[in-house]
Amino acid sequence: MNGKILIVILFLSLLVSTAKTQEKFSAYSQKLDGTALSYEMKAIPGGSFLMGSKTGKPDEQPVHKVTIDPFWMSKTEITWDVFELFLYKDYEVSQSATAISPAIDAVTRPTKPYLDMTFGMGKQNYPALAMTQYNAIQFCKWLYTRTGVFYRLPTEAEWEYACRAGATGDFYFGNDKKDLKEYAWYSENSEKKTHPVGEKKPNAWGLHDMHGNVAEWTYDQYLPDFYAASGTAEVKNPVAAPEKLYPLVVRGGAYDEDAKDLRASARRASDPAWKQIDPQIPKSNWWFPEAPFIGIRLVRPLNPPKKEDIEAYYNKAPIKDY
Repeated sequence: MNGKILIVILFLSLLVSTAKTQEKFSAYSQKLDGTALSYEMKAIPGGSFLMGSKTGKPDEQPVHKVTIDPFWMSKTEITWDVFELFLYKDYEVSQSATAISPAIDAVTRPTKPYLDMTFGMGKQNYPALAMTQYNAIQFCKWLYTRTGVFYRLPTEAEWEYACRAGATGDFYFGNDKKDLKEYAWYSENSEKKTHPVGEKKPNAWGLHDMHGNVAEWTYDQYLPDFYAASGTAEVKNPVAAPEKLYPLVVRGGAYDEDAKDLRASARRASDPAWKQIDPQIPKSNWWFPEAPFIGIRLVRPLNPPKKEDIEAYYNKAPIKDY
């Protein structure tokens, strides 16, 4: 075969393969079979960005270059509509048009909270909240069992990368705090409560409420000097794998926080005081009764890990909290 023809054929094959890959890596709706419920996932392209802030707090420095692999992220924070299926087995059964498989039924579910975990702020289309990181990961396991798709929490770096969506300012729309009301629910406009997801303007990648409404769990251990450990060297897919129960990283700021706490680079550490009123001994692995400002946003990596790594992620034993 003529060499030029072969090159053309190979080039066309590459174009077709690339087109198929790009078509596959696009936004989609994850339906929960047997129910009327679903949630939207947005495709986040891989790339590099400058993580941190030169003018932020010491734990946001130094600014350093980070490269992130592509992934999907949920368009909004996960709502009670979906989370309650995981929380209450009987409710899941009542909402399902088909029988629940034994595998789903076998997934460990949260202990039923002794408080109204909506705190009277709203349920339908409102963000689920006040769960521990362990609870959030078990919710991901339940989704994996239900859908066959590996969902997990974002790493801290993935979260900031997705929030910025190519922007370099304090917020994904720039630096002017006067514009924040168009993009976020926070202390100045929230009336001290959460609001239905997706009501504010999204960022360039179609993600809503990355600033405000509820703060969001990441997978990382909170290490105030984590950035300093690598200095200004470029890093790829960094993660501070959690080894302790406290503190862990929460991102995005919440309805009861000021604008400065909603910045794309702002970091917050979880606190055992969030369980202070929990009467159980040991304290619940599942709930933070004094943290009605934390929620969940999901990530699905484009290239999922091996089955044994997925199982290790989901099946890590909880650390008792006394």
